Amino acid sequence: MIRGENDCKLEEMIYAGMMSMLFLLPLFVAVLAAEDGGAEVQELTGQALVEYVRTHQNLFEVEESEKNNERMKYLMPVDSVPKPRDEDRIKVVVNRELPESFDPFIDRFWGNCSDVVKHIRDQSQCGSCWAVSAAAVMSDRLCAQSKGKLKRQLSDTDILACCGEYCGKGCRGGWPIKAWEWVKENGVCTGGRYSAKNVCKPYAFYPCGNHTDGIWYGECPNQSWPTPKCRKACKYGYKTPYEKDKFYAESAYILPNDEEAIKQEIIDNGPVQAVFDVYEDFRLYKKGIYKHTKGMKTGAHAVKILGWGTYEFYNTTHAIKKPFWLIANSWSVDWGEQGFFRMVRGENDCGIEAMVTAGIMAT
Repeated sequence: MIRGENDCKLEEMIYAGMMSMLFLLPLFVAVLAAEDGGAEVQELTGQALVEYVRTHQNLFEVEESEKNNERMKYLMPVDSVPKPRDEDRIKVVVNRELPESFDPFIDRFWGNCSDVVKHIRDQSQCGSCWAVSAAAVMSDRLCAQSKGKLKRQLSDTDILACCGEYCGKGCRGGWPIKAWEWVKENGVCTGGRYSAKNVCKPYAFYPCGNHTDGIWYGECPNQSWPTPKCRKACKYGYKTPYEKDKFYAESAYILPNDEEAIKQEIIDNGPVQAVFDVYEDFRLYKKGIYKHTKGMKTGAHAVKILGWGTYEFYNTTHAIKKPFWLIANSWSVDWGEQGFFRMVRGENDCGIEAMVTAGIMAT
């Protein structure tokens, strides 16, 4: 996903907590073919939208998928996350020149944390992206800020179930900054994917439907899962008591709408959490660098930004560089680029750079 453009508001709400292998995937990239349109084009849907996006851009490869159509039903509601005011953001001074690219699987700024950072979650049929991405970023930051000494997957279900109305509406959406504030006061226990072993609270919902890993858990429900009930206890057989299994945030903050500030925060403290506006064309993403083309706004989505880079390609006369953010989604490993995607950077596309939150973990 493109970095530095706040595409889909991704960088406005970053909540901090394979690139090299992604480059091995084919990327069909070129200049955007047109900026024409208007209200009648923006409202395109169905096959008309598919054909428009396929013919008017080639930064990302288009794919129609019933599974993606289902995933899009469990976004957070449109405008459910208010835009932060300038006074709500921390002040950041970018005090050094930052690298043109940062690959967390190669550049070991955080110690040996790649096995933690590469973990892709599956939110299933629940609008829990705000809690899932928060727990993912917190897990990564716990490792990064301890220089690889604390490798724990923290529980999205603990946040989803127990933060309650303070954080929002559970499986119908929530506020990432509130998740960070709640963990600062209450802590969060260990967790992980559905049925994960040796953790306090694995994810509450199974990855429904067919997945490429071949594991079948069951059909998807016809509607959203209900928000799980808060239980202040670990699963049966886990030996550590719930209250002693907790990890805490020392701080929670919203970053400036500034590409360089976001990059410096990632290098210094680990991945960040971001919210962006989602449009219909996002469901068509298969691989490449996503940039909103056409289609109506359908909701909001919270994700983890973990790196950045620049893809260079050539037209008939000269080289063109396209900067991007490297982002982890929570739609399982069979979505996008093995669970990750790239989005344009530096354009605040879809608000990606305007809604970014982070925090420091107690280590």
